[in-house]
Amino acid sequence: MFITPAFASGSAAPAGFDLMGFLPMIVIFVLFWFLMVRPQQKRMKETQKMLSELQKGDEVVTQGGIVGRVSKVSEQFLTLEIADNVEIHVQRAAVSAKLEKGTLKSL
Repeated sequence: MFITPAFASGSAAPAGFDLMGFLPMIVIFVLFWFLMVRPQQKRMKETQKMLSELQKGDEVVTQGGIVGRVSKVSEQFLTLEIADNVEIHVQRAAVSAKLEKGTLKSL
């Protein structure tokens, strides 16, 4: 024969689960969880709590940048007074932040 058989030098690799091969993926997943997922969940809980605690007289800012005082509250919608005798209806989810009392003095 012209071709000789080739044999690998050293011992054969163990057949089974290699934890060290998956360790980098596990570390990346843990870092992803603590740096991205967990803070986002915390922020969502705080936003939901703020939206559920809105009441008449609170001063808020919508996602569109409209600033007003809550005049009526229902389950899905709020009525905001944005100027004297000017009221608009917005969804609760459109409120992005609650302002300190006294921020709106000209209303």
